[in-house]
Amino acid sequence: MELILLFSAVLMAGFLWWLIRPTFNTEPWVAGGPVDELREGIAAWPPEKIAVWVFLAVVSVLFMLLIVAYAIRMPYEDWRPVPQLRLLWTNTFVLILASAALQWARYSARHGRMDAMRFGLLSGGAFTFVFLVGQILAWRQLSATDYFSVANPAVAFFYVITGLHGMHLLGGLVAWGKTAARVWGGSDLAQVRQNVELCTTYWHFLLAVWLVLFGLLFAGDNLDLLLKLCGIR
Repeated sequence: MELILLFSAVLMAGFLWWLIRPTFNTEPWVAGGPVDELREGIAAWPPEKIAVWVFLAVVSVLFMLLIVAYAIRMPYEDWRPVPQLRLLWTNTFVLILASAALQWARYSARHGRMDAMRFGLLSGGAFTFVFLVGQILAWRQLSATDYFSVANPAVAFFYVITGLHGMHLLGGLVAWGKTAARVWGGSDLAQVRQNVELCTTYWHFLLAVWLVLFGLLFAGDNLDLLLKLCGIR
């Protein structure tokens, strides 16, 4: 519980610092004061950007709770670690490609390259779809092994963790689809640039979350040392 509270506090402190950092770059005799500067800065942000960052903060806490619950449940005698599926390594590489493609789309949008942005955006969505299909195939592989059992808590955690992550990617694909529709619907670059940047930020976040979850699922006995260092055991 202490770890969760500490993580939440650090997360919110970082978010607040990101909000008020412009005030530290302005002389007090130039601006109307930190409060006025903060109010003007927040008012200048698009509502979509604020909503995305608040959502990412909430999702971070949610996955942190899952990680702590997973770590606490591991020492029990009925725990049987999930086998290392090779397909998940491939899926991880595919998700990295999706994030890289969207980063290329954002870079192209900032430099006025409409065709390159379209290619990056389309590639990012395609790689994400391949990742989700790969996750479903990984589920089927796991269910066909001797490790699968409804009484095995590790299997239950595996489905919850990967399923929840996949649902967030599906939600991201909805936003990606709306952005793609605007791009191919004749909107100019200035109108879609913000949407592309928000999609890229969201994909980078989910990639980071997946890398943490992937390492957690297959850390095995090496997780004991980490838990002791964090004070959980």
